[in-house]
Amino acid sequence: MASAKYIFVTGGVTSSLGKGIIASSLAKLLQARGFSVTIQKFDPYLNIDPGTLNPYEHGECYVTDDGAETDLDLGHYERFLNTPTSQANNVTTGRIYNSVITKERQGAYLGKTVQVIPHITDEIKRSIRALGDTGEYDIVITEIGGCVGDIESLPFIEAVRQFKWDVGPNNAIVIHLTLIPYLKSAGELKTKPTQHSVKDLLETGVQPDILVCRSEHPIPQDIRKKIALFCNVHINSVIEAQDADTIYDVPLMMKKEKLDERVLVKLKLSHDKEPDMEGWKEFLGRLKNPSEEVTIGLVGKYVELRDAYKSIAEAFIHAGAQNECKVNIRWIHSETLLPENVENLFEDLDGVLVAPGFGERGIEGKIAAIRYVRENQVPFFGICLGMQCAVVEFARNVLKLDGAASTEWNQDTSHPVINMMEDQKKVTIKGGTMRLGAYPCDLKKGSRAAQVYGKSKISERHRHRYEFNNQYLEAYEKAGMTATGINPDTGLVEIVEIKDHPWFVGVQFHPELKSTVMNPQPLFVHFVKAAVEYASAKRLVVR
Repeated sequence: MASAKYIFVTGGVTSSLGKGIIASSLAKLLQARGFSVTIQKFDPYLNIDPGTLNPYEHGECYVTDDGAETDLDLGHYERFLNTPTSQANNVTTGRIYNSVITKERQGAYLGKTVQVIPHITDEIKRSIRALGDTGEYDIVITEIGGCVGDIESLPFIEAVRQFKWDVGPNNAIVIHLTLIPYLKSAGELKTKPTQHSVKDLLETGVQPDILVCRSEHPIPQDIRKKIALFCNVHINSVIEAQDADTIYDVPLMMKKEKLDERVLVKLKLSHDKEPDMEGWKEFLGRLKNPSEEVTIGLVGKYVELRDAYKSIAEAFIHAGAQNECKVNIRWIHSETLLPENVENLFEDLDGVLVAPGFGERGIEGKIAAIRYVRENQVPFFGICLGMQCAVVEFARNVLKLDGAASTEWNQDTSHPVINMMEDQKKVTIKGGTMRLGAYPCDLKKGSRAAQVYGKSKISERHRHRYEFNNQYLEAYEKAGMTATGINPDTGLVEIVEIKDHPWFVGVQFHPELKSTVMNPQPLFVHFVKAAVEYASAKRLVVR
């Protein structure tokens, strides 16, 4: 008897159809019915994790509480389910092969020839079971990255075939996400790509139990019958997934299509209780009926690929809904910012967020942006490198420390106000060696941060190697920039504020990683609120 029920989500025809959103939406509906659910992602690339990947390659690197650098889909899982993920929720081909090769070197296979089958597939199956065997979950959803037919995904698909046989009927099902394109010239929806995608899956020995069909148009009953006939699934298991206005519509769309009900029937689980989605509906009501509107500039160096800042963009959606405010993000490349053009670019903004990043490129643009918002009383929020740039800007223009910089981009600076952490100075391996995961932070009584969080002790997630240089702390506090968040174990400065400013907050951690639909991150909520107040004040001046 399986310790949990298992659902596998595969994709075909093309990438970017939204397997992560479908998996998250299904998980949300099952959770709303009272089941304990988790989701894991299997990525078919050879990197151990995405930690060393360029954001242009892979988008955002999402960090969990336990310090795992993971795929950005884990952010969707957490935002929808409002429960944390961990290292076990993201597995790559690189991790699988690394584990098998390590065991081989240790003699674990007793001299046998190590092969894809059974050794690699057994390791994949062990990873599938890792969450289910904890006894914490009724249902484990596993998203298989890539497309069926990709050579990289074959070991994972084979492992799914074996796993279904291992656990027996009614304990594991496969949901295949595919595309029904609309040919404008013919005026028709076409099922052939879906038929071929399912054929590819069948050739691996895996029969999909449910098809979720992405489409720009409604899928009529005759098309559903055709798909069911040629793909060997019941017509009730052909699920329409039309394009949505927002990803947060998808759970309710899947509920309407009875995806969760079909899953429970196939897994022989009770489906008497209707999912309680009232809180979700309230969130959507606020999201879609805002009473305010603000424009916030997001200054970053990877803005051409917006997935590089996925969690920040989603945190603004959550915070906007909480404030009944539509947040328009103005994406601003930091390399285009100069002291002479920043006023023109920022004059209609209601707030500015300077985003995280690594390296020297675009740094001076971020510093120019921060000087403008500090001097002109525009709400400012700096995250990780954004906070460090705020510290450098203050050193140069308020403390008058010429040449002040971070040693990340200037090793020879005479004023290293941001310096590499001591325990990082001897690190030579790049992957998985930063300060990663959740760390505690004590908030200064009476500070803006303490007011925002409503408590004196917090825990937030980190991903960095450089820190505020405490040798300069006294000078900063005398001049008006205060350290209001401190790590109790190391004395590391986690939050800086300027008191005589509508909103000027910089944080060393990544608050965006803990923002969810049901629990918007408080710093984002209050930053948006400050932007609303700033916009209202501007309107009064104009009148």
